[in-house]
Amino acid sequence: MHLSATSRSRRVLLAAAVAAALAATPLTAAGTAAAAPTTDRQQQYAAAAAEYGVPESVLLGVSYLQSRWDTNAGTPSTSGGFGPMHLTDAEYVAALPGGTHHDDGTEDPRGDDSRPSLAEAHEPPDTPPPAEASLRTLDAAAELTGASEEALRTDVTANIRGGAALLAAYQKQIGAPVGADTDPAAWYGAVARYSGADSADAAAAFANEVYATIGAGDSRLTDDGQRVTLAARAVQPERSWLDQLGLRKVARPDGLECPDTISCEWIPAPYVQYGPTVGDYGNHDLADRPAQQKIEYIVIHDTEGYFGPSVNLVKDPRRVGWHYTLRSVDGHIAQHIKTKNVGWHAGNWYVNAKSIGLEHEGFAGHGTWYTEAMYRTSAKLVRHLALRYNIPLDRQHIVGHDNVPGTVASTVRGMHWDPGPYWDWSHYFDLLKAPFTSTATPQTGLVTIDPDFATNQPQFTGCNRQPPGVPNPPPPVAPCPLRGSSAVILHSAPSHDAPLVNDIALRPDGTPNTMYISDHGARASAGQTYALAEVRGDWTAIWYLGQKAWFHNPASKPTAKWSVGFVVTPKDGRATIPVYGRAYPEQAAYPAGVPYQPISPLQYTLSAGQRYAVGTVLPGEYYRAVTFDGSSPGDWTVIRGENRYVQIQFGHRVMYVNLDDVNVLPSALDAPR
Repeated sequence: MHLSATSRSRRVLLAAAVAAALAATPLTAAGTAAAAPTTDRQQQYAAAAAEYGVPESVLLGVSYLQSRWDTNAGTPSTSGGFGPMHLTDAEYVAALPGGTHHDDGTEDPRGDDSRPSLAEAHEPPDTPPPAEASLRTLDAAAELTGASEEALRTDVTANIRGGAALLAAYQKQIGAPVGADTDPAAWYGAVARYSGADSADAAAAFANEVYATIGAGDSRLTDDGQRVTLAARAVQPERSWLDQLGLRKVARPDGLECPDTISCEWIPAPYVQYGPTVGDYGNHDLADRPAQQKIEYIVIHDTEGYFGPSVNLVKDPRRVGWHYTLRSVDGHIAQHIKTKNVGWHAGNWYVNAKSIGLEHEGFAGHGTWYTEAMYRTSAKLVRHLALRYNIPLDRQHIVGHDNVPGTVASTVRGMHWDPGPYWDWSHYFDLLKAPFTSTATPQTGLVTIDPDFATNQPQFTGCNRQPPGVPNPPPPVAPCPLRGSSAVILHSAPSHDAPLVNDIALRPDGTPNTMYISDHGARASAGQTYALAEVRGDWTAIWYLGQKAWFHNPASKPTAKWSVGFVVTPKDGRATIPVYGRAYPEQAAYPAGVPYQPISPLQYTLSAGQRYAVGTVLPGEYYRAVTFDGSSPGDWTVIRGENRYVQIQFGHRVMYVNLDDVNVLPSALDAPR
């Protein structure tokens, strides 16, 4: 894309202002030139801190909250940030070839057969990337350090120097003391400014998290194998420096459903009638959860757009609605819908009616990464909501949009697949204080997927382009950047050379699924638990979409943990049983005047001899809501019947079987040996 003259001028002015602030006073430790380059990551931080007069603990703390000190192979974050210091260049990223997970699906985000489809309503508007300074710090760092923008994107030493230079410039701009030996407490304002936040509470929340990281300390291997250590140090930050930034104050109205410790504001999604009929309204439904029905799920999405345009999207009543949007650079949260109400977000009305939807700034198919700041605030919000609504902190209830099933056979193929294989589920659950652990053995019959995220790097393709349709994308399709992933790849036999398994809904001709980024039909993801089918040497087989699916799981470098729980099998005498995408009540449960929502099976069947891991047992329920004012028969009520369903991990997505069709057994009973 080409930058407008206005955008270019803003970039030049921003860089010049920051450079001028830096030039006002020498910022090197002793007025000397930069130290000689080093390949030792700890020394790279130390050298940059000394060169620009930043306490090393501050530099390390800021970098940790952006990237956990990872390089991410020189690829951008979901908000266009590069390298360990997350220097942002969103306009550069927006100009790269690529698409979104929306390009591969025709999903109706509302997912309710009783209403017209909103399949087009979730597409982001065609808007240019945002031009705010928080998403354009890389060019300012280039002015400050003299390094090229390309070097700042790809060279770790240059990137760390750029981050140190920015911190020092921000410190000078507010008149705070500069120097590597200055008290880290005095850098609160500069750290808050580095967040890129446009409000005081968001900047403060970011800075508070940085100082908490400094207080706790950490030591870890980065994604490129470098050991970095931040020694724990008790610091009481001087928060008064925040006032020097002149940021807007955000009101926190009563009833805002966020923890007090994170930055959150109320930007309401409209509930208005926009057409001539009571069915022309948006962009969510009124309800009274959990009094009417239990909230079972929290659904993790990505926005497929930047924060600002995505928030504008949810403010449009003719489009769709979700409960929260999270910003990448600083983790700031906007709440749009009260959690008691039902958002239109997951493509499955049964799941929508029983879930809370969180959209995270980002792109599933660009090969980008999610910031630590956003992971942390998301985890704090999800833990808060889960405790409030008694939602178990496991992968049967905290699900990705890519784990939500199609409602009926015709909708399976079009379902969206965000947040994609680059979302770090294991780290996310560590932050939720619900890590994936194992107290089981190979004899207990279940396995929980959990590869080492940094070193598990499947070679996906297609991040460079997103042609419509899942199967057989036309060439050329370039390899995606090799980077950490939560996904393990499933083969039809215990060999790397064996074809991948087939998802019959995505490929009805029976051909194998592929490594194309959106082709998720041969993947299992961290935290998902499956029934063990067989073990052969370094390979483990699970039951997956009606077949054995093999993944590499050597004892020296395991990609899964042994688990214990319950499984379902077909009742005696049943060769196969149907599998469903929604857990609806039987026809007799519907009152007069309310159209029956058919219990329609998906393409898949569960055969005798197969076992699938149990997530939970659920009542057959249908929340009726089709008019703006509740005037249609049965509106704003939950219809319940006698049917009960078992949620199972049937493939990459969860699905449901009728409890009357299955035996629920301890997983260790008759488990493969």
